[in-house]
Amino acid sequence: MKKNIAIIMGGYSSEYQISLKSGNVVFETLDNSKYNAFRIHIFKDKWVYVDTDNNEYPIDKNDFSVTLNTKKTTFDCVFNAIHGSPGEDGFMQGYFKLLNIPQTSCSMYQASLTFNKRDCLSVLKPYDIKTAESFYLNLGDTINQEDIINKVGLPCFVKANKAGSSFGITKVNKKEDLQNAIDVAFKEDDEIIIESFLDGVEVSVGVITYKGKVKVLPITEIVSENDFFDYEAKYLGKSQEITPARLTKEQEEKVTKEAKKIYEVLKMTGFSRSEFIFKDGEPHLLEMNTVPGLTKESILPQQAAAAGISMVDLFDNAIKEALK
Repeated sequence: MKKNIAIIMGGYSSEYQISLKSGNVVFETLDNSKYNAFRIHIFKDKWVYVDTDNNEYPIDKNDFSVTLNTKKTTFDCVFNAIHGSPGEDGFMQGYFKLLNIPQTSCSMYQASLTFNKRDCLSVLKPYDIKTAESFYLNLGDTINQEDIINKVGLPCFVKANKAGSSFGITKVNKKEDLQNAIDVAFKEDDEIIIESFLDGVEVSVGVITYKGKVKVLPITEIVSENDFFDYEAKYLGKSQEITPARLTKEQEEKVTKEAKKIYEVLKMTGFSRSEFIFKDGEPHLLEMNTVPGLTKESILPQQAAAAGISMVDLFDNAIKEALK
């Protein structure tokens, strides 16, 4: 009997349009001989099932069901394609855990932790995971620019602490540009992280649970046409994504080992994509994404293809792992 799969997409953050693209790719890719796929749009003002004619039917949040032609439809599994809140920060994971509905991304704690860059880096430090020098600010804190620059130097990156897809991130080259960058980051989040600039090769490493085992996918090198891997570079074609990355064997072994270690230390499940920059030959972790982009152009599907895993197989495996 075919399983009912709810593909959740949209979300409450600036990334909702990218999420809708990812969710639609999953919808179009899932094997319809195995699954009945349902597109579920999750927005602040509505949770709705959207049929192929774009008709909308409200979701009953009490049990995450939808009524179609007077018949209640429930779901065997949820495929999470929401980038940002509430799909990547633990809220949906907690909700589905309470309802006892399996879902494809990591658990609530792991989602919440990895979405908070500051907390994630702090948890990983005792495990000798190398990171950039950083300075933290909360909205309302007194801002001492001298203290910030003395700690992280120039250039530096100012980032929203809990935001994805390079929203709220600015590279600061001069002290007089620091305050504006802080203001931009605070528009996305009430916590920010300011990090030292790491000048080196940037790579993205996908790690998944595949057929019951942790698998590190072929590594992607990021070569941005812009000053860094910002929104334009990530989504509007202003970058080269080279898979497999042009690394030495030693670099490849080091970053593969680090990415696998991080996935296992954090007790991750589902998809993950971690970003690293090499400094003095050592990979330094920038962040981990637990609901990475799933469009045909996205990095994780590219990496899976390089590993001989089709998108059909990638998504099918995610559902099978969740149903375990």
